[in-house]
Amino acid sequence: MNYSRIVFLALALAALAACQPKSAPMATDTTPPVATVDGAPISRGFYDFYIRGITGGKSAADLSAQQRAAALDNLIRARLAAEEAAKEGLDKSGDTQYLLQLARLNVLQQAVEEHYLKDRKPTEQELRAEYETTLASMPKTEYHARHILVATEPFAQRIIERLDKGEKFDALAKEDSMDSAKNNGGDLGWFTTNRMVPEFAGAVVALKPGEYTHKPVQTQYGWHVIQLMETREVTPPPYDQVRQRLEQVVQAKKFRMYTDELLRNAKIEKYLDQPASGSAAPATPGAAPATPGAAPATPGAAPAAPGAAPAGSGAAPAATAPTPPAAAPGTAVPPAAAPPGSSTPKKN
Repeated sequence: MNYSRIVFLALALAALAACQPKSAPMATDTTPPVATVDGAPISRGFYDFYIRGITGGKSAADLSAQQRAAALDNLIRARLAAEEAAKEGLDKSGDTQYLLQLARLNVLQQAVEEHYLKDRKPTEQELRAEYETTLASMPKTEYHARHILVATEPFAQRIIERLDKGEKFDALAKEDSMDSAKNNGGDLGWFTTNRMVPEFAGAVVALKPGEYTHKPVQTQYGWHVIQLMETREVTPPPYDQVRQRLEQVVQAKKFRMYTDELLRNAKIEKYLDQPASGSAAPATPGAAPATPGAAPATPGAAPAAPGAAPAGSGAAPAATAPTPPAAAPGTAVPPAAAPPGSSTPKKN
C-alpha cells in the first residue's frame, strides 16, 4: 500500500468509524485499546497502522516515548474532530460524503488487488513474453533536433527565408524563439517520436540530418521551424534492467482481466448521457468507479518509463505494455511533453 496516502486514509477511516455506534467496534480487530474517546476504543492495531503510515513503515517501538504519545494525541484529536463532524452531519454534506466514498473504494480496490495477485506471481515465461512485446512496440530511432517556435505563420516563414540566406539557426532561435529551449539555440536534445505531438513528429521524420523545414509546422503551441541534426538507433534496455517494471505490468494486466470478468458478470446500466430528470435512475453500484485522484492523460505527453509506480498503489492498473526508458539525463523535453516557455510571443 502506498504510504503517501496512509494519513489521509487513516483519518478518513477514523471519520467513518465515528459514524458507527460506539458499541460496535471493528469485528476483526481484537487488539487491546491504547485509549478510549468518550467510551469508544482506539485499538492497538489501528494505532500501529497509523504509526507505520506517518513514519514510512516504522513501528511504535522505533519511536521515543514522547513521539508515541504525540502520535496518540494526534489520533485522539482526529477522532474527536471526526465525531464532531458526524454530529453536525458534515459526513453527509458537500464533497465530504464523496471523499469518504472514494476513500473506501480506493482502500477496498487495493485490498482485493493485493489479495487476488498474492498467489498469481508472474512466471519467467510471462515476463519474457512481455519483454518481447515491449521490444516490438518500441521506437527504433531517436532524433536530435532543434526548433524555433513563434506565434504566427508569416513570422515563421520570414525565419525560413533568413535561414535560406545563410543566417545561423541557433542565433535565430536565441533571438526570436518563444520556447525555453531558445537559450540552447533551440536544441531539444534526443527524443523518440512518441514523445512528440503528431505534427511535430511527422515533420522531423520527413527530414534528413542537416535539413530544416521549408514550410512552417503548426502545433497546439504555435508555429515551428525545425532542423534535424542527427539520428541514432534506440538501444533496448536489458531484460534485467526492466524486470521489476515488467512484473508490475504483467500483474496489472492480470488484475485488469479479473476486473473485466467482474464487469461481464455484473448487471450494469449506464445513464451518464441521458438528459437529467427527476425520475432518472441512479448509476448502478456495480459500475466500475473512476480511480480516485487519477489525472487524465495528456495528449502527446511522454509515457511512463520503466520504474513507474506499481499496480496497487492507488491508481487503476494500466493494460498497456511498459514503455521504453526516458531519454538520457540532460536531454531537453520535446514540445509534446512540456508547453513552450513563458516569454512573450513575437508576432512581427
